[in-house]
Amino acid sequence: MVHTETAPTRPSPVARPRPAPPAERRRWLALATLCLGTLMIVLDTTIVNVALPSIGSDLHLAETSLAWVVNAYLLIYGGFLLLGGRLGDLFGHRRLFGAGIAVFSLASLGCGLAGTEWVLIGARAVQGLGGAVVSAVSLSLIMNLFPTSRERAKAMGVYGFVAAGGGSVGVLLGGVLTDLLNWHAIFLVNVPIGGLVLVLSFRLLPTTTATAKRRLDTAGAVTITAALVAAVYAIVNGNTAGWTSAQTLGLLAGAVVLLFVFGAVERRVAAPLIPLSLLRVRNVAAANAVGMLWSAAMFAWFFLCALYLQNVLGYQPLEVGLAFLPGNVLTAALSLGISAKLVLRYGIRRPLAIGLGLVGVGLLLLAGAPVGGHYLPHVLPAMILLGVGAGLALNPVLLAAMSDVDARDSGLASGITNTGLMMGAALGLAGLASLASSRTAHVAAQGGPTTVALTAGYHTAFLVSAALAIAAAIIGAVAIRTR
Repeated sequence: MVHTETAPTRPSPVARPRPAPPAERRRWLALATLCLGTLMIVLDTTIVNVALPSIGSDLHLAETSLAWVVNAYLLIYGGFLLLGGRLGDLFGHRRLFGAGIAVFSLASLGCGLAGTEWVLIGARAVQGLGGAVVSAVSLSLIMNLFPTSRERAKAMGVYGFVAAGGGSVGVLLGGVLTDLLNWHAIFLVNVPIGGLVLVLSFRLLPTTTATAKRRLDTAGAVTITAALVAAVYAIVNGNTAGWTSAQTLGLLAGAVVLLFVFGAVERRVAAPLIPLSLLRVRNVAAANAVGMLWSAAMFAWFFLCALYLQNVLGYQPLEVGLAFLPGNVLTAALSLGISAKLVLRYGIRRPLAIGLGLVGVGLLLLAGAPVGGHYLPHVLPAMILLGVGAGLALNPVLLAAMSDVDARDSGLASGITNTGLMMGAALGLAGLASLASSRTAHVAAQGGPTTVALTAGYHTAFLVSAALAIAAAIIGAVAIRTR
């Protein structure tokens, strides 16, 4: 009997049904969409700095008014960051992400078409609102997309790299667009990018529903934002109105009263914007103090160093963007992987203190940059120290804020820390810009050349910034508790 062996039949490639897109690939495409939206938001915190002299020249703005082009965005962004997360809980994270992108893109169009100071500042404030919503719900969407701890760690690493690297892209892109086109282009570029993100978000992001029925803490968001706006306005206009004038003292007193009102509101509402009990956690309080001081110093670096390079050394916008590139690339590269490895080996305090100490030294070097300075000996060493220091300190600050809280409160703790960073940047930038302007006016009144007066103002602000960074390093080394 002969046995015949037949080869197993294989289905024809033509007949095989086309498989559906793998869920794994779809999730990472969704993460790429979230990162693109986040990159657009992060870009706007640095892309404007390079174009500030061009904006000031075109719209005839004083240096303190220029600070409001940055502060209007930062204040509303920080004030509504936590409220944006609450709105996501109430109405769905994907829906709020799309709404935030739409608001941000339309406000960018308004900024790009602005022809007056107040139109630009108003549109920047609306940008901050859209950016706050996008940033707040992005982290929640990532948590939903990547449920396992290993996947979530990888996704958060990519997200953090984009958030950190966006600074270098923003400075460089701001220089390119301002130099080749004009300052309007730095805002108009957001419109097509925002449209793409909006389309992709509704195709790729998971649909989410309300996680809880909560009462919206509108009173908390309004009072804290109003308090900070009053404080920053008083500081920005302190030189013009006088530091002991009724306007300045009245606004500062009003800010203090509003802060007390905010505290009273948070104690009474069912779902507070910031649970005050969380602020009493040692590491949360210490990390927020560190973050506020550090961000004040870092934004002085971006804002005042860009002005020094253009107004004193005569750099073009593109050259300013390239000048910042080494520091920002180092920040992004270190925060992506090296900083996490150092934390695992040495804990939180040592990388945090060393990183902030390097930031302080870098700012001290900038405080010695002369009127006739050159990039390689007088600017580049500071850029390298600032980039390395910021890259080392970024992850430890966020980890410190969440290391002593329950898992269910980690997102809120992260949101509080981000809010503190934005508020520190806004208040610090307002105060340091005002300080630099006051010193410049004093030197100019004595008959010194304009470049000498400007440099004296920048030096004073850089010295104070260095003191803030060193104070943050000391607090981090002493107050942060490690297990």
